[in-house]
Amino acid sequence: MKIIQPLVYAVLISIGIFIGNISNSENNEHENKIDNILKIIDNHYVDSINYSDFENKTINTFLNELDPHSSYISVNDYKAIEEDMNGSFSGIGVEFNIIEDSIVVISPIEGGPSQKLGIKSGDRIITVEDENVASIGVKNETVIKLLRGEKGSEVNVKIKRRGTKDPILFKIIRDDIPLVSVSAGILLDDKIGYVKINRFAATTFNEMNKKCNKLINQGMEKLILDFRGNPGGYLHISNQICDEFLKDGELIVFTEGRNRERDEIYATSNGELEDIDIICLIDEGSASASEIVSGAIQDNDRGLIIGRRSFGKGLVQEQIRLPDGSVMRLTTQRYYTPSGRCIQKDYGKNSKEYFLEQYTRNEQLQKYDSLEYKTKEGRLVYGGGGITPDIRIDRDTTLNYFPINKMIRDGVINKFCFEKSELLKKTNVKSYKNLQITSIYEDFNNYISNDSTNDKIKLGEKELKYLKNMLLANISKNIWGEDIYYEISCIEDEFVQTALKQFN
Repeated sequence: MKIIQPLVYAVLISIGIFIGNISNSENNEHENKIDNILKIIDNHYVDSINYSDFENKTINTFLNELDPHSSYISVNDYKAIEEDMNGSFSGIGVEFNIIEDSIVVISPIEGGPSQKLGIKSGDRIITVEDENVASIGVKNETVIKLLRGEKGSEVNVKIKRRGTKDPILFKIIRDDIPLVSVSAGILLDDKIGYVKINRFAATTFNEMNKKCNKLINQGMEKLILDFRGNPGGYLHISNQICDEFLKDGELIVFTEGRNRERDEIYATSNGELEDIDIICLIDEGSASASEIVSGAIQDNDRGLIIGRRSFGKGLVQEQIRLPDGSVMRLTTQRYYTPSGRCIQKDYGKNSKEYFLEQYTRNEQLQKYDSLEYKTKEGRLVYGGGGITPDIRIDRDTTLNYFPINKMIRDGVINKFCFEKSELLKKTNVKSYKNLQITSIYEDFNNYISNDSTNDKIKLGEKELKYLKNMLLANISKNIWGEDIYYEISCIEDEFVQTALKQFN
């Protein structure tokens, strides 16, 4: 079938049919034109058309012409997104990785059906419902589709276990598996806590409170909240989190749109973390709800923001369910911080330029001009899209992480760390502090030297230090869990170390 250009898609807007069903549009002339064009294509186009695929592409092309964040989500895609944002899905409950073309269980999820049946770290899944999944180039997406399913449904999985001659058959009853959105809650010293929030899902507020309460019981008086790489999520969850830190009556955020009245959201007297000193970490991957929390903390002079200017996603999407179960997310409002800053950055020339801007921006050349605002106590902050940190950490352009990133992309580091951790488990090592990082790096060098596809590593001093820390952190994560991973990572983390200096 001939490839239809995006401009033609935009003209053939099948979304008009959907909008006509839900909005009682007064402009029938445009609707009739769209209907007529679609009928003409259906009756006269040279090849048959997959209308489902055609509609999806057409609708998304049209919505992308409005702004970079208005979007159409098909029925199947929406189900996966909904599971992620609701904080759980139904499946067998394993964290896995594809190593040497095999599905390897990194760890069974605590309390999940796989753990209850005795599935272990290192087990290799070779068949699912008698379908071979080993050495066939299986992808993550395929594995997820095979292992997830309706709660209460049965799936038969054959596993190859080291030391066992024959494969083991497990009949697993799928159950609800929690999706963690707050991946760490640790003390960095006697009084300073660190909490890493990955996204703003339905369970994030409760997860954060649970972590913070545990840390307070351990003596926490100051907190580093890490929003780096957090793409956002639910607005009401970001408001709940702000409410924990802000005093009664302090403005959190306001929204406004052409056909939407200004809506102001204020903190209440329910906050339980109002006396905890706070620093937020952000970078160019922090967006939307991450920016709302950071902006509210900054504009109310509640704490410092450290890092790099955030992404700049300040558009509010309302979710409209369409008759077939698919979803349209339409931008209806903009977010504004308490000082009046619009979080949204410029759209750029096209969506590609818009989303790549975070990788090409030069903070040192940014000009603020008249985009100056005042915090509650009169401190100067800047607009122009995103949240500009109080203390900026610029990229070190002299560093070259390409060789390390290539090894990550090729799965070399992950494979080595998994195999090394499996060997260490047999020694009953008690703590990562008992591991010798120099010895681990020597083993890694020998490991990649035996693989003809890998070149000899040539790294600078800082890059080498980063790699060694990464190896130790990933090996320790496989043995002792996520908190230990962050405890080690924070040692060489410039953002975290800068925050510690500010607190101390």
